[in-house]
Amino acid sequence: MLRMVDVIQKKRDGRELTKEEIEFFVNGYTDGSIPDYQASVFLMAIYFQKMTTEEQGYLTMAMAESGDQIDLSAIEGIKVDKHSTGGVGDTTTLILAPLVAACGVPVAKMSGRGLGHTGGTLDKLEAIEGFHVEISTEQFIEQVNDLKIAVIGQSGNLTPADKKLYALRDVTATVDSIPLIASSIMSKKLAAGADAIVLDVKTGAGAFMKTLEDSKQLADAMVAIGNEVGRNTSAVISDMSQPLGFAIGNALEVKEAIETLQGNGPDDLTELCLVLGSKMLLAANKAESEEDARSQLQTVIKNGEALQLFGELIKAQGGNPEVTKHPELLPQAQYQIEVPAKTTGYVSAIDADEVGVAAMLLGAGRATKEDVIDLAVGIVLQKKIGDSVKEGEALAILHTNKQDAEDSIKLLQDHISITQEKIQAPSLIHTR
Repeated sequence: MLRMVDVIQKKRDGRELTKEEIEFFVNGYTDGSIPDYQASVFLMAIYFQKMTTEEQGYLTMAMAESGDQIDLSAIEGIKVDKHSTGGVGDTTTLILAPLVAACGVPVAKMSGRGLGHTGGTLDKLEAIEGFHVEISTEQFIEQVNDLKIAVIGQSGNLTPADKKLYALRDVTATVDSIPLIASSIMSKKLAAGADAIVLDVKTGAGAFMKTLEDSKQLADAMVAIGNEVGRNTSAVISDMSQPLGFAIGNALEVKEAIETLQGNGPDDLTELCLVLGSKMLLAANKAESEEDARSQLQTVIKNGEALQLFGELIKAQGGNPEVTKHPELLPQAQYQIEVPAKTTGYVSAIDADEVGVAAMLLGAGRATKEDVIDLAVGIVLQKKIGDSVKEGEALAILHTNKQDAEDSIKLLQDHISITQEKIQAPSLIHTR
C-alpha cells in the first residue's frame, strides 16, 4: 500500500517516481486525502530534485485526467491548439485563429480571462458588442465543423488538480519550477482535447521567463511532455523584452488584430502570427513546408478570407460583424493623452511589465479577480526599441476615461529608456 511519506522521501532523495506513485499523489491531493503540508513538502522536493521526462508525462496526464476532458473527436481534421506563456500586448489568438481556420485547419479554442495587465482573449472578444463566449460543447463542436472556428471560455471541471496545486505553489515559493510549470500548462491543453500543440514561449523583461536559457528549458520540457504522451508538440521562443505590436488594452487590441488581418498590422505581431500559423498548418498536415504554410497564410490575408472568417466567427457568437469593417464601433475612451519624451535620442528599452501596469492603472486589466475591466481604455505605443524620438514627441497615447492619468504617464516616462546611441531592435524569434 502506498504512503505519501514514502513518496516524499523517494523524491527528496532524488529517485525517479513511478506512474502509480504520481497518480496516487495527484488523486489524493485532489480528493483531500493528502493534506496541504505533505503536498507542500512534495512540491519543494520536486523544485530541488527536478523530474525526468517520464515523470513529467505521468504528472501531466494525472492532472489532465483529474477532471473533465473535452472530446473533440466529432470535429473533422487534426485539431491544433496554440498556447502562449503570456506577455503584454499579446493579441496573437485573435489573429491566428481566423488566419489558420481560413486555411482549412479546425481551430477549437478554449481561452481564459486575464488577471494582470489586460484582459485575456475572452475579455478582448467581449469588447465586441454582443459577443458571447459561453456556448454548449455541442454548439462548440457544431460551429467548428461548420465554420472551422470557435473561441469559448473553459467550461466544466477541467484540471481541478492543477487549480488546487497552483494555489498551493503560489504560497509555498514553488511556482517557478520548470517541471511544475510545464505539467500545469500541458495538462490544460491535453484536457482541452487538442491533437497537436504549438507553443509560443516568451522570453525577456515582459515574460514569465526572463532569460533565454530558462525559456529554452521550459520549451524543451513542454515539447518533451507533449510528445511523450502522444501529442505532436512544437515550440517557438519569441521576444517579450518590449510589448508585442503597439496596442495594450482590450478594444485597442481587437482593432489592432483587425488591422493585422487586413494586412496593415505591426511588423512584429504580423511576423509572429505567420511563424506560429506556419507551425500550426504543418502540425495539421496542411502544408508541405514552412514556406508553403507561410504562403497560404499570406494568401488568406491578401484575398480577405481571414478577415471575413473573423467576421463570421463574431456573427456566429452573437457579436456585430460590422466591427471588422468599422473598428470605430468598438468601445472608445473619452480622452486621448499623449506621453511626451523628456529628451531627444533613440528608444533603447521599453519595460513591458511596467507598460502593462500603466495600462492596468487606466482600468485595462484586473488586480484582483473581482475587478471590472474598462474595455475601452489602454495604451497605444508610438515608438518601439530602435526608433528615434525628439524631446516632446509622443512616446505613447493613453486612451482613458480618467482626466488625470499622471501615474500612468510617469510610469511610461520612467520605463521607456532613451539613449544617444542608436540601438538595434531586438530579434523577434530567438529559436524554434
